[in-house]
Amino acid sequence: MAARAKAVVVFSGGLDSVCTAVHLSDRYELYGVSFLYGQRAGPEIDAARRLAGVLRMGAHRILDISFMDELYGDSNALTNPGMAIPESFDYSIVVPVRNGIFLSIASAWAFSLGAEMVAYGAHTGDEHYPDCRPVFAERMQDAMNSGEADGISSGKRHSIRVWSPYMEGMSKSELLRVGHDMLGDGVFAAWSCYRGGVNHCGVCESCQNRKRAFAGANIADKTTYDV
Repeated sequence: MAARAKAVVVFSGGLDSVCTAVHLSDRYELYGVSFLYGQRAGPEIDAARRLAGVLRMGAHRILDISFMDELYGDSNALTNPGMAIPESFDYSIVVPVRNGIFLSIASAWAFSLGAEMVAYGAHTGDEHYPDCRPVFAERMQDAMNSGEADGISSGKRHSIRVWSPYMEGMSKSELLRVGHDMLGDGVFAAWSCYRGGVNHCGVCESCQNRKRAFAGANIADKTTYDV
């Protein structure tokens, strides 16, 4: 039997990245990459580690780029513990070109593996985030392939496709249904809360989005929230 094509997935351990990996798992051999970039939501990395095993990824890498915390300074609330995390969208939770950094590193690994795709979990509900929009993914794809143009033209490298559920018009709830169909209650192991802690706080913007996604998917939300 022919080997399946490979895909590198930016795998935070959150609902979107987990369900994106599930969506691709029947067509690709998955390679997950997670990042420690100074984020306050530490439990998501533990979730990524556990769920990478559940999904039987070909490999899962957790990369420490926490030096970004110092570079980000007070630019955003996700890496600066001195800033309040909002309960609804505010630009303070936009981490400057975070997905650009992640996709660049994931693309380097994809070229090295001979993978055909680099995927991340942006969906239609992420319209507030410039680096989640399809036009950004398309331009990243062009830039990454341009950076390996000679390797691609000589046959030493495969060109890559940068893909997200957003590019197929998928909402967070639609993506969640895909993940739940395969993982069942295992999907609740994915971590969403921006604040960390033992349980999801239930009030931050990301927890609110999680609640709405389960409601929109008509799936009973078994997440333990503090509120």
